[in-house]
Amino acid sequence: MNNIAVERQKLGLSQSKFAQTLGWGRSRLSNYESNLRQPGLSECRQIVETLNMLGADCSLDSVFPSDQNHE
Repeated sequence: MNNIAVERQKLGLSQSKFAQTLGWGRSRLSNYESNLRQPGLSECRQIVETLNMLGADCSLDSVFPSDQNHE
């Protein structure tokens, strides 16, 4: 589970606009937000850096929390 959509929506960004800012297709972002695919570490960093560049105040851990409670 990740918080990409939560952070994106806090900024008032559509999925399409955020994907465009990342240089990705909307379907790629959609797959990550819905957990159909898991982004690699470099993609996770890119997402967090872009969110923060757009005005968010988030970290890798807040956007991609560990699943320690589900072990």
